[in-house]
Amino acid sequence: MAGGKMKKEKPSHGASASKHYQGGVTFHKSKGQHILKNPMLVDSIVEKSGIKSTDVILEIGPGTGNLTKKLLEAGKSVIAVEVDPRMVLELQRRFQGTPLSSRLKVIQGDVLKCELPYFDICVANIPYQISSPLTFKLLAHRPLFRCAVIMFQREFAMRLVAQPGDNLYCRLSVNTQLLARVSHLLKVGKNNFRPPPKVDSSVVRIEPRKPLPPVNFKEWDGLVRLCFNRKNKTLGSIFRQKSVLSLLEKNYKTVQALQLSGPSGDDAEAEMDLTGFGDANEDQSMELDDEMEVEDGNAGGEASDFKAKVLNILKQGNFEDKRSSKLTQVDFLYLLSLFNKAGIHFS
Repeated sequence: MAGGKMKKEKPSHGASASKHYQGGVTFHKSKGQHILKNPMLVDSIVEKSGIKSTDVILEIGPGTGNLTKKLLEAGKSVIAVEVDPRMVLELQRRFQGTPLSSRLKVIQGDVLKCELPYFDICVANIPYQISSPLTFKLLAHRPLFRCAVIMFQREFAMRLVAQPGDNLYCRLSVNTQLLARVSHLLKVGKNNFRPPPKVDSSVVRIEPRKPLPPVNFKEWDGLVRLCFNRKNKTLGSIFRQKSVLSLLEKNYKTVQALQLSGPSGDDAEAEMDLTGFGDANEDQSMELDDEMEVEDGNAGGEASDFKAKVLNILKQGNFEDKRSSKLTQVDFLYLLSLFNKAGIHFS
């Protein structure tokens, strides 16, 4: 649990008013502040995390420390990142003077903006509004951690683990699974939280791939983003659009010009750049209306030659009649390699 500013208020109308309080602080749903109140669920999350006694554990949004306590008992130490100063104070008060206090380090700040220290494993119940950017911030962290066990909103979690052909399979699924093995651990009902959120949650395990696939991530995301703008259209239909052909031809000419002027030296950085993987619309598959599909049917000269080049690549890999919603990781990697070998790039 993590969030923004909090107000100290006195509960005044019985149980219904006091249910959003713990330790004298008020929890605000709008800030993503939902405390796990079921001790059996906390125990289950810790057990499924596979924590070793030598592990340095990263916890994001510790709140008042219900999960933190169990993590401290299981591992070597806990680094807790919390944005809310009132929650930081509550956390420090809870463990002050106990044998566990020396193994707890609290960092007050926004987890998306602060530099994360070394950790072996991440276990967290996070504010759902930061799910996507946080996932890719963790996957970009170096050195790589062993695994992350995180509570997400259920639909987001199911997008993470979705497979080709599933209704929820999207750009988020493809990008995450390129970088990590993702598995669903357990479904969590909303009544396990105080205050209860509007939706159910799920706990997901994320294990970074070692080694990472040899791919330029900007190129990869450029291709995947384009394909999933119309995930249920055929690739032949997508790559016939005038706007798509225009973009790719511009990139093609830029790359040719750069090759004439010599190597840029940016390739190594580009290969590890995950910027954009976790943007705000990460898990949305934008389906455009059929009437928006504009084919470059009357193009002539250079444009017509380039269109033929693109369509020949699709035919070469038997991709012309395939749909993004059914393509595997291997399919996307192969498609990207075909385009790149032909000098066509997506970033």
